[in-house]
Amino acid sequence: MAGGKKGKGKGPARPPPAAQAGPSKKNAAKDSKNLPTDDEMLIFTTDKPKKKGGPSSDGASGAAPAPPKPSVKQIIGGTSWTGKLPVNLLSEHCQRQKWEKPDYSMHTTDEGFSSFVTLCAKNPKTREMTKLPSFKLPPTHKHLAVKPTPLEARHFAATYALFRVCSMRNIHTTLPPDYRALWKEFDTLKKADVKDGKAWMYDADPFNTLREREASKAAAEKKRQEAQKAREKAQNMPGASGLALRNNASDSTRGNPMKGWMAAPKVELGRKTRNTIEDLLRKYTIWNPHRIVLSPSEKKAIVDELKRSGFRQSHVEEAVDECKDREETLEWLLIHVPEDDLPRWALPESYTAGVSVAATDLKREGAIERLSASGYSSELCKRVYDENGGDEGKAAEKLQQILLYSGSNTKTTKTEEAVLSDAWDSPEDCWEQEMDSLESVFGEQFSRPAGHVCQIRLTNVVNGPKKNVDASLQIQKPPHYPAHIILAITADLPSYIKLSLIKNALAYVDKDLQAEEMKIYFVIDWMQQNINEIIERPGVLREIAAVASAASEAQAPPPRASRKRPRHPKPISWKPDLRLIEGWKRRQQSPAQRDFILQRQKLPAWKVQQEVVDAVSSHQVTIISGETGSGKSTQSVQFILDDLYSQGLGNGANIVVTQPRRISALGLADRVAEERCSTVGQEVGYTIRGENRVGPNTKITFVTTGVLLRRLQTSGGRIDDVVASLADVSHIVIDEVHERSLDTDFLLSIIRDVLRKRKDLKLVLMSATLDAYTFKYYFASDGISVGSVEIAGRTYPVQDHYLEDIIPWTGFSPNKDYYDGSFDDVKESDKSPDWVAKSIGRLGGRVNYDLIVETTRAIDFELDKTRGGILIFMPGVAEIGRTCNALRSISSLHVLPLHASLETREQRRVFQPAPPGKRKVVVATNVAETSITIDDIVAVIDTGKVKETSYDPVNNMRRLAEIWASRAACKQRRGRAGRVQAGNCYKLYTRKLEEQMPERPDPEIRRVPLEQLCLSVRAMGVRDVSAFLGRAPTPPENTAVEGALNMLRRMGALDGDELTALGSQLAMIPADLRCGKLMVYGAMFDCLDHSITISAILSTKSPFVSPQDRREESKQARVRFSRGDGDLLTDLRAFQAWDEMYSGRAPMKQIRSFCDENFLSHQTLNDISTTRAQYYTALSEIGITQPSSDARSTSNSANTSGATVAILRALTASAFTPQIARIQFPDKKFAASMAGAVELDPEARTIKYFNQENGRVFVHPSSTMFDNQGFSGNAAFMSYFSIISTSKIFVRDLTAFNAYSLLLFAGGIQLDTLGRGLVVDGWLRLRGWARIGVLISRLRGLVDDIIAQKMDNPRLDLRDNQVLKTVVKLVELDGLDA
Repeated sequence: MAGGKKGKGKGPARPPPAAQAGPSKKNAAKDSKNLPTDDEMLIFTTDKPKKKGGPSSDGASGAAPAPPKPSVKQIIGGTSWTGKLPVNLLSEHCQRQKWEKPDYSMHTTDEGFSSFVTLCAKNPKTREMTKLPSFKLPPTHKHLAVKPTPLEARHFAATYALFRVCSMRNIHTTLPPDYRALWKEFDTLKKADVKDGKAWMYDADPFNTLREREASKAAAEKKRQEAQKAREKAQNMPGASGLALRNNASDSTRGNPMKGWMAAPKVELGRKTRNTIEDLLRKYTIWNPHRIVLSPSEKKAIVDELKRSGFRQSHVEEAVDECKDREETLEWLLIHVPEDDLPRWALPESYTAGVSVAATDLKREGAIERLSASGYSSELCKRVYDENGGDEGKAAEKLQQILLYSGSNTKTTKTEEAVLSDAWDSPEDCWEQEMDSLESVFGEQFSRPAGHVCQIRLTNVVNGPKKNVDASLQIQKPPHYPAHIILAITADLPSYIKLSLIKNALAYVDKDLQAEEMKIYFVIDWMQQNINEIIERPGVLREIAAVASAASEAQAPPPRASRKRPRHPKPISWKPDLRLIEGWKRRQQSPAQRDFILQRQKLPAWKVQQEVVDAVSSHQVTIISGETGSGKSTQSVQFILDDLYSQGLGNGANIVVTQPRRISALGLADRVAEERCSTVGQEVGYTIRGENRVGPNTKITFVTTGVLLRRLQTSGGRIDDVVASLADVSHIVIDEVHERSLDTDFLLSIIRDVLRKRKDLKLVLMSATLDAYTFKYYFASDGISVGSVEIAGRTYPVQDHYLEDIIPWTGFSPNKDYYDGSFDDVKESDKSPDWVAKSIGRLGGRVNYDLIVETTRAIDFELDKTRGGILIFMPGVAEIGRTCNALRSISSLHVLPLHASLETREQRRVFQPAPPGKRKVVVATNVAETSITIDDIVAVIDTGKVKETSYDPVNNMRRLAEIWASRAACKQRRGRAGRVQAGNCYKLYTRKLEEQMPERPDPEIRRVPLEQLCLSVRAMGVRDVSAFLGRAPTPPENTAVEGALNMLRRMGALDGDELTALGSQLAMIPADLRCGKLMVYGAMFDCLDHSITISAILSTKSPFVSPQDRREESKQARVRFSRGDGDLLTDLRAFQAWDEMYSGRAPMKQIRSFCDENFLSHQTLNDISTTRAQYYTALSEIGITQPSSDARSTSNSANTSGATVAILRALTASAFTPQIARIQFPDKKFAASMAGAVELDPEARTIKYFNQENGRVFVHPSSTMFDNQGFSGNAAFMSYFSIISTSKIFVRDLTAFNAYSLLLFAGGIQLDTLGRGLVVDGWLRLRGWARIGVLISRLRGLVDDIIAQKMDNPRLDLRDNQVLKTVVKLVELDGLDA
């Protein structure tokens, strides 16, 4: 029945609470009129079914009727409640939300009934049912849910469920009064939950919240699993076991300390290779070779830091007394501290790279374990054991011998057979007698673990707070017993203490017990008496280092011998010689000399001869200013020399004249020697790079500025040495000081310091401009007397023609064929200003060779029969070559190039007259501005361009950049046209552009990187480079100097403030430092020719060309020379192929066809070849290669060996440091195959590259490595030459290399004191054992020592050098054993 359906509770319902037990009497009649319907009534009965034959119902008709039962609304809402009940409201809400019907679970307790609601919802698409957790009250409010009846518990549960999904609505207003009051209780509970971060419990859509929370939990779980995997991976990383100790566990909020390290390349070191390196270090390593002493504050800071890193304070204090800085101190500790006393981060427990885990020789392993038990390095024990043929006794004797002499300069020698005394018993009898004696004396303290071993327990041993330390002295019978005994300490003591105990005991035996036959008792007694004192003060690590580590020095290193100082010349003797006066007068009267004197008298300089002599005599510094052609360069030095001859002081004359260019030095030497009726090499000579023509009677020597600087740099390193090296020089003449080159300013700074100490030394400065004030003030401000002389110029008037005049005059148009008729016949319409302006606009700012040809043709036509040459100024050698080729099409011209790199014979051709019927045309660089004078020039074509040395930030190198010349330079060029007659200057730029040109060029010291200059200053022995350069005529910025010094440290040229041997070599090489470094290492590692060629390519440019419309073809041509090892090696192979054809005298047509087919520039290849020859000459001068070396002798070996390629890649990395990018590979992927899983090459686009300055960078599409999916040689890094920023940041000219190339040849190595690995150049991370970094860092020091040896002995043969072979093996095999 209906009532039974609604009342699902078991048993009769209990009466409602007293407050609502029934209607009051007052309302009884009213309530009786509104009786509930059947579906609102619960009918309770206990009547049993009537049995047949039972009493009829009529018998009960007289009984009173039963009272009406209350309805659910009355029970839940009260007698007057007419609204909806909580169960109904919840059901309606679920229906509206399209959820399933609520499910109620009932629980019975001692206190009553409690019920909970569970909601479900079905996904309309997947039909998947989602079930929420039951809505339960927290324990603090659980009592609210307990009700006396299931009905009330059910409605309570519905009310709480409604609150959970509708708390944000005012639905509580529709609830019965008592449940309305519960809503307020729930609201208080919600506020507490929201405060605790549980607001999600009250979301209107709990199913969506559940999905979001499950997704969040899944993401968190995934992240947790990834973190767990990372931790597990980190546990296998070298040094990770020490992270927890170093990175306090409570400091976990700072993030993952392994971040950035897990993806870093891992470096491993094979055991055999490690043993080889350790052997080399034991023989050759020297700590703090320059004997730098740290200040007390620096020492304290290092001690405090490394003590916190886990080292013993006493060990760090010993290290800082021996080392030069923090890094070397840390390296010293990692080499010298025994392994059991190192911090955990420094000695990872799981490191097994290159080591066989399984022991294949148990006997050997057991012997090594016993030998190393006393603290000896296990690696050293293995080595000594194997060297002694597996004889444990001999190995133990050898170890003791090494220990005894450790820390001293006494060399260990091979153990000799001991000579036994005739009075001694046989060794066996003697041993047994000693054993019996010791057993009787020491009783229970005595034991014999083996027949040839006894052990005595030592008593009352104390180690700090530890009392009665269990310690024993073990004595072993060696092969040379009783002359020798083998001692071992078994105790819970650090290795360095045990070794110190043994060393002191051995010293006692060696000093006091040599004559004793039975010495064991005395040793035991001595040990018992002294053990506690030695434990408390064990001595320094140096005393036991030779056996505590396999890599520490066998003896205390001797101080590095200082290099021999060069012998300085004897000072000048100014003693008059009357015979010289007579001889000089006779020469002056000779007819030939008189003819030259007559010619010289026509020069403007002759008029101020006496002024020059007087100024030089009365001042230390004389400044001579004069226009080009005045004769100052040729005459001034002769005036000075003739004045000395006239006084009989000619024997003391030694005048050194510097010139900025070789051609100037050669030309002036020839001219001055000719004017003095002499030959070059007698009274007048010259010294340039690769050539030297001076004799014992030479009085005037013309040199390049670099030659004099190198003489001063190699003088010994101190200013006194520089002064001494110039002792035989009477006058220094510096020509062309107005150019303000880097070398000239540097030389002025040095000479000013010399003049303070040598009052008799005379300095003459010569300038082509009249701006002498700068130099006069520079020397006068330092208390040095300065005189000056001005020489008037001797030129004819010169008419200027600008571009806006030349175009209508020649009829030139960039877009039409050239006019072949008379230039006067050009139509006036073609000369309109609009047409000229458009033509100028189309020309742009680049050199137009067609315009040069037409202008030259027009000048030749204009001059007609008039004699005289044409001088064309071009910015560089390549432009000269192209111009000469274009002009040779004009048959009436005799075209000659002129630049500093020409051979002397070729340069001298410009001074000779042209063949009959030809007009001489000289195409020159700015070398013809002031350095030389060509007498027959009547017309000058000035492109207005010059190639000036500047710093290129794109590729971080010193390059020649084409720029507009200064107005002062253009004035000098103009003056060349008026030497012999009135002339014309044709300026291929506009008047307006000339006004915008700088007045004069900035001093080079202000516009180029200063690494080379700073290195030269330091090579002279100047320690405070900044202060020295601050005294230059134009001081550079301090930031530029500091940046240069830091770069030198990163390159390895400086070690702190000390000059390395590499730095000394680089200071001598006239090339960019990076190219110089490549060549120095190339000479050492037997790949000099390849290194010189690559350097020449870098100093010129890539020989490949890429036409705009054939880029893909040119790229494929370049790929044909590629082997996947980088762009520079590709360029190298292309040059070698061309050079092989060229040196094989192949027909020029065939060579040019080869170039065209392979998109190679024949001119660029020629330039590279010329640069190579210059580098060979420079290297032969400083002894890196022999002068007889043929620049082409080895360049033909295009098929380089794998070893050469590997080392070339490494050397390229060294040259380009710090231009290095890190390669980041994606996670490995595998594919199934018949042989199992095969690793797939990553896609090129998934490989990422990062550098220090820009973060992520991209390989330029023109690079041969653009599509690379992997790199040979286990490469993990990439060096680059240039970097370009367009839509992305691209790197070009790439060479890939491996981790050991980075360690050996890139920036400094830093050890991470958290044990995570190594840091190279301040940012490149490598995972690996800290000691690997130390070994490689020390090995790099040995390489620098070899460079020093090579400098001292240029003929030193390095082909079998073990250090260099080890370096090559490390690079080839990336640290592993073969």
